[in-house]
Amino acid sequence: MPLLAHLGYHLVRWQCRRGLQESSAPTKKLTALRTGVRGETYAYWYLRHLGYIFIARNYMPARDKGEIDLIGFDEDTLAFVEVRTRRATKEKTALPELSITREKHEVLVRTAHYFLRERYIQDCPVRFDVLAIDHAEGQPPILRLHKDALSPQSPSRWY
Repeated sequence: MPLLAHLGYHLVRWQCRRGLQESSAPTKKLTALRTGVRGETYAYWYLRHLGYIFIARNYMPARDKGEIDLIGFDEDTLAFVEVRTRRATKEKTALPELSITREKHEVLVRTAHYFLRERYIQDCPVRFDVLAIDHAEGQPPILRLHKDALSPQSPSRWY
């Protein structure tokens, strides 16, 4: 399996060598949506390359709003990963990890609780990771992984 993760990551990395954004999308919203999907795909293969084993992608609870982009194990810890993709300019980075608001944090924690209850997962170490992706047109994306970035007890670390 590590070979598949290695090959998948390098294939996606090669495809994104000129950036994540597609210029041929008809609307600005569709462009942003496609960029987000490409960012999540890039993040998935990057984290697989680092050794994460995923058990869910784009998890949404049945009775509440919210979504968790990636859920998987990093060794024996269950990691809920929020992927944030933003466009950077040549002068400055976009710092997409700073776009997580208090409300988004609360939704992530609540959605993680739903996931744990639905899957009957108990007595497992859990953490919230943030993977920030800066992308500039014509350049490969820049990734920053923040392990244990969000705490379920105090949703105020990023504000």
